[in-house]
Amino acid sequence: MDIAPCILVAIERIMTMSKPNRQHKASLFADYFHDKERIIEAYNAIAGTDFPPTANVEFKTLENVLYRSQSNDIAFMIEDRFIVLIEHQSTINENMPLRLLMYIADILKSITPEESLYSRNTASIPTPEFIVLYNGNDKYPDKKDLKLSDAYIVREKDPKLELIVPVYNVNKGHNEELLGKCTALSDYSTFIAYVKERFAHGDTLEAAIDNAIHYCIENGIMRVYLESESMEVKRMLSMEWNEEIYRKVLHEEGREEGREEGREEGRVEGARARDFEIARNMKTEGVETAFIINVTGLSEDEIAGL
Repeated sequence: MDIAPCILVAIERIMTMSKPNRQHKASLFADYFHDKERIIEAYNAIAGTDFPPTANVEFKTLENVLYRSQSNDIAFMIEDRFIVLIEHQSTINENMPLRLLMYIADILKSITPEESLYSRNTASIPTPEFIVLYNGNDKYPDKKDLKLSDAYIVREKDPKLELIVPVYNVNKGHNEELLGKCTALSDYSTFIAYVKERFAHGDTLEAAIDNAIHYCIENGIMRVYLESESMEVKRMLSMEWNEEIYRKVLHEEGREEGREEGREEGRVEGARARDFEIARNMKTEGVETAFIINVTGLSEDEIAGL
């Protein structure tokens, strides 16, 4: 199935915009928890450990290890004994075991001396652990274990390679005991919940984020971080929110493209019409005009007239 030219261009633009670098952080969650004290507190709450704030932590997060638009959120070694990969998801993704398998393979490759692979003695590697935190809008249980073996074409009773990923729902009203053990996770959950609430009650995305920042600062929620990083928080969260809506629209457009497969006539006109349809759907979802322009190539006047 050929994807319409406008979709290909849009995907390329999204990947370029999403590409993480040192100047432009890609994820609010990854940036907030790329902090020694916060990540130790979160890990202790989730894993039931009691590492002190002074524990040795070394971040091993990789960028662009799979595709240009993807990087793992948080990877760190603690006391050289455990290597923990934590992913944040706002949409349900049953493929996290496969993704995390690829991530951990690259990380272990980066920390394992090549000569040790050919040594007579068994190489020592930190024990891997995998965690996914979910705060999307779809219903999801407090905790669910995803297994790599669920993806196997041939299921075995005792798979030779298994990777189990516990997914924790950190939306407000879920896992209250867990959130009660970790101020950082509870604060993050509260901030995101307030953005969603304001947006659902008619705020623009920009206004919803602004109101959430002011509310949380006034109530001592993520205060130090928000006071110092408010502009970057707006940029990161706007990008994440708009990309999530865009992926939803793209998914719907892809399904429609499947229905139209095989129709060649009027392809140029169809691509132009598809640009307008994508823009119309994104505008309905509340995506900002500047983002729609960058994705579709339409003018501000054309979008305003939709």
